[in-house]
Amino acid sequence: MDLVTVWFAVVVLCWVLFFTLEGFDFGVGVLAPLVGRDEHERGAALKTIGPFWDGNEVWLVAAIGVTYAAFPAWYSALLSGTYLPMVGVLLLLAGRGVALEFRGKHADPRWRRRCEVVLALCSAGVVALWGALLSVFVRGLALGADGEVVAQPGLAAGLSRTVAPLLTAQAALGAVAALAFSLLLGACFLALRTTGPVRVRAHRVAALAATVVAALGAVVAVAGLAGTEPLDVGLVVTGALVAATAVAVAAAVRLRREGVAFTLASLLVAGVVAAVMLANGDVVLPSTLDPAWALTRESAAATPAALGLVTAFGAVVVPGVVVYQVWSYWVFRRRVSSERVATA
Repeated sequence: MDLVTVWFAVVVLCWVLFFTLEGFDFGVGVLAPLVGRDEHERGAALKTIGPFWDGNEVWLVAAIGVTYAAFPAWYSALLSGTYLPMVGVLLLLAGRGVALEFRGKHADPRWRRRCEVVLALCSAGVVALWGALLSVFVRGLALGADGEVVAQPGLAAGLSRTVAPLLTAQAALGAVAALAFSLLLGACFLALRTTGPVRVRAHRVAALAATVVAALGAVVAVAGLAGTEPLDVGLVVTGALVAATAVAVAAAVRLRREGVAFTLASLLVAGVVAAVMLANGDVVLPSTLDPAWALTRESAAATPAALGLVTAFGAVVVPGVVVYQVWSYWVFRRRVSSERVATA
């Protein structure tokens, strides 16, 4: 296996880990005001992600950094072609982090409530935006022959160049699907990590979210069957697998097998993200103007010397990050109680 293939696999792995691990803490951020009826219960819900959320964001840095180092042409086209949505992602991530960190800095209930609202809105916004951006990975950008994103003439050329890729039906579907997947992951995680009333409500939300995800999978499968010839086998199989896995998650939730439900939901999100990243085969970013101008793994990759240097660096850093995260999840593995403890 050559270095280009190895580093493409690493890029896919980093994106899969980011969307799977951040997926559940985005979902918890949205759900905390819904599954927590008072400040104590909402605090218990947020404690489940307290030790993990900033560590999970490391995989976004890793995904962007590895893409830049190993596939600079892909990084350049993707980031310059979507820079305004990417700025939106960063602002929402910052707002989410501030809300999480500052919630416990002041005992005023109104202050904490406002932080919870900001956290829920930023979490929902960043999930929807990422879902829309993932559609760009599949559909592509208006790449010219030189690999640069082409801008339409006019005063708003820059604005239209970076916002237009998200104004499509695929981007809207991606945003809705990302929200549904994230809520499913977050609810399963809350059911696994809490006791008491929050756990009970998380079961209900997980069952509902699994139903929505199963319906989305069925719609995708039917769309593949009803598409133009030849039959889109990949779309049909992906939709059917999503629907079947979501049904299995719902069954595990009903049987109170929270560990099984969360594992299946995580595998579901990981599989969908991997399918998106691999949807175009060797093409890493299609051109909507001319298929011949698409970026492939080979055309977007760094030089062999640069890939060798990145390999030496990555062999030290990536295993260290993995070991740290596994250790942190082991240390903070106990459930968080959401029941009130009576005091004398």
